[in-house]
Amino acid sequence: MAMPISIPANRPDPCALIIFGASGDLTQRKLVPALYELYCQGNLPENLFVIGVSRTEMSDDDFRWHLGEGASRHAIGYEEGKWREFARRLHYLAGSATKAELYPKLKARTRELAEVHGLPTPGLGSTDQTWACLPNTLFYLSVAPHLVEPIVSRIGEAGMVYEGKRWCSIGEGPMPWQRIIVEKPIGTNLESAREQVRALGRVFEEESIYRIDHYLGKELVQNILVMRFANTFFEPLWNNKYVDHVQVTAAEQVGVGRRAGGFYDRAGALRDMIQSHLLQIMALVAMEPPASFDPTAIRREKIKLIDAVREVSPEDAAQFAAFGRYAGSGNSADDDGGLGYAELEGVEAEQRTETYAALKLHIDNWRWSGVPFFVRSGKKMPRKLTEVVIQFREPPVRLFNHVDPRRGEGVSHANRIVINIAPDEGMSLRLEAKVPGPSLRIKPVKMDLDYAYVFNAQPLESYGPLMLEAMRGDQTLFKHRDEVDGAWRICEPFLTSEQLRASVETYGAYSWGPSAADALIGGDGRAWHNPDAGERR
Repeated sequence: MAMPISIPANRPDPCALIIFGASGDLTQRKLVPALYELYCQGNLPENLFVIGVSRTEMSDDDFRWHLGEGASRHAIGYEEGKWREFARRLHYLAGSATKAELYPKLKARTRELAEVHGLPTPGLGSTDQTWACLPNTLFYLSVAPHLVEPIVSRIGEAGMVYEGKRWCSIGEGPMPWQRIIVEKPIGTNLESAREQVRALGRVFEEESIYRIDHYLGKELVQNILVMRFANTFFEPLWNNKYVDHVQVTAAEQVGVGRRAGGFYDRAGALRDMIQSHLLQIMALVAMEPPASFDPTAIRREKIKLIDAVREVSPEDAAQFAAFGRYAGSGNSADDDGGLGYAELEGVEAEQRTETYAALKLHIDNWRWSGVPFFVRSGKKMPRKLTEVVIQFREPPVRLFNHVDPRRGEGVSHANRIVINIAPDEGMSLRLEAKVPGPSLRIKPVKMDLDYAYVFNAQPLESYGPLMLEAMRGDQTLFKHRDEVDGAWRICEPFLTSEQLRASVETYGAYSWGPSAADALIGGDGRAWHNPDAGERR
């Protein structure tokens, strides 16, 4: 009896990995270096091979040389000999992925290479060779959003996906699976995201669609779940009785550079970072405990959390957000040549695209009612930093105001947890302690977990673990269509607010952003956690 579903296992299934858009930057800098790292660790399926698909004319050897340049710069532990071994798995097929004539060649090449690499190609108990005898196949769409629908349609028309046929097959033996990884952005607004969901759903079942967010592959993001649900003492404090507010920050020191006109001016910080990455992190921090550590249970709780975020209208959005764009640094050696964002080539200054966005969000459920969540992301910040700050309330009685006069001036030394996602991965807990000596003096101190030091490990490129999870059939770290829909519902009023767009403020390069962002969080006496250059957590 044929098995309709491949059950996730510790060892990922051997498969063909077909990357569309394979001549692009993501494949060279991220995807293939990540696969090479997995190969060096012994974690890559033994018979896996890669077919890169793109319009650029290249031979297999040209493709390997192109990717080798990227691996030598970006892969951890690169060795020439190891790379040559791994590169035998890399192959290339030139052609337009939106044209039907590519797909007979792609199917034939997949079958041929499956035989070369010893990859099983079980049939489906059918004599119809248009959809039999292909191996397990993982499609990766490393392409612009507008190309997703035509490529997925062509894959379906070519008979490379067995959805539907799998469920009614009467052939014996296991059946090959087909899965697809889709890169962000998932649409550019709520309606276009729903169009993409429908296009994917016409060819693939939801269980076979892996909407990737590389932030969810980062070790410290995954560690949020472990920290919360494997440690008893956090749970009683993780609510509106004890938590004052939460901050989620993604700061980048670099500017936009050459991506300005081609991509960023149509996206902006809210679309590029908050709608995708940071709302996912917020959901992991704030979600209810799942019934089990199971992909369906975890995603169900994230969806419930995102659905509980209070909606604002475009007319009210300016009260709950701050937008900014960076000024020039005057330093011709920096990545923007010292120019401000509005001066970069291809930027339409009148669009007032934001390079910094901060939102104040409220979650209307019993756990978090009344606790604001501040989410921000910006370019040209003083340092690169991705972190979560859980700020606890002050003690109900301030016994030690006489010891530290600053406490009477609104200076908070409340307990807080800081989770550094990148760089300097780790976690700290700030406590108040007595300074040794005969007099009573109090000073905040940190209990610090340095991830690299404690585990003697360097976090790897996040794309690698995520691709392994897709090969295993585990969707825990991927987004469900309802999560995507909910995130756009939250963000769209801010994107369409004319008042907010008109109020975009210019902030100094390498500062912590516009003054409006300080006012957004400071209205209740709170302040952003802006660590100094040498400060870790």
